[in-house]
Amino acid sequence: MSKVEEFEELRPLLFSIAYRVLGSVSEAEDAVQETWLRYDASTTRPESTKAFLSTTVTRISIDVLRSARVRREEYVGPWFPEPLLSDPYQDPARSAELADSVSMAALLLLERLSPLERAVFLLREVFGFGFDEIGEAVGRSEAACRQLLVRARRHMAADRPRFAADRRERQELATRFLDALKDGDVGGLQNLLAADVQLVGDGGGKAPQLAKAVVGAENVARLLGSVYPWLLRIDVTFEPHEINGQPGAILRDRDGAILHTLTLDVLDGQIQTIRTVINPDKLTHLGPVADAWAIDREVRRVRRAEG
Repeated sequence: MSKVEEFEELRPLLFSIAYRVLGSVSEAEDAVQETWLRYDASTTRPESTKAFLSTTVTRISIDVLRSARVRREEYVGPWFPEPLLSDPYQDPARSAELADSVSMAALLLLERLSPLERAVFLLREVFGFGFDEIGEAVGRSEAACRQLLVRARRHMAADRPRFAADRRERQELATRFLDALKDGDVGGLQNLLAADVQLVGDGGGKAPQLAKAVVGAENVARLLGSVYPWLLRIDVTFEPHEINGQPGAILRDRDGAILHTLTLDVLDGQIQTIRTVINPDKLTHLGPVADAWAIDREVRRVRRAEG
């Protein structure tokens, strides 16, 4: 195989590693591209191309994450990962680990780990790398990597996200939720929500967003029922879509541009958390992005006109 063919065969794995380390589609794509440039510039062929490329993309991602941490400390409002519509890497032997690790809840939990702990945890627990490979990737001894993994597991254990195991159950609940959302059916929405449900939005100060999380089934249902039907009145459409492995939807304006994404955490037959990403910077990889401020103004005009 040529260098290009070898790289393209491993690209899905490299992106999946980088995205889980970084929580950003755009930064993960940049890390993968930088990995290719370093591989292409190398004058010798590695003994294991997979090991070389995995090590390279991991090290690049760790460096990017360290600088990104500073930016996230100054982020306006809650920070969520960039929405991922589909994971390019598939491994039947590790399908459960791969699916769980890409969810919004899991990626947010990983934010509690140091960059090294995060990389070691992902390479071992999600991708099944050996400690010798992990040590090479993060520049630490095998013993040090084992200690990093112990600490990472301890941090993750208490709040490890749980989701409904039955995919059909999750999708059916999401369908009922979206139908009630479109109808403004507050009672119907409330019946689908856990008592302590949270509604949280990521606008990054660049789009209309909630001042803080809304908590409680009644509060969340009333807010949703008072907002989303008006979006339909100005021709916003709801496109059901799995996002980060969880049921959700993409909202588009009348021209098809993306307004925001919506993701649902489902457990025990109820919706536990609703997360929206409306920051335009986090949506550009999905296609043209709508002007959320203009849509907000239009909704306000329509509401005033109709009393």
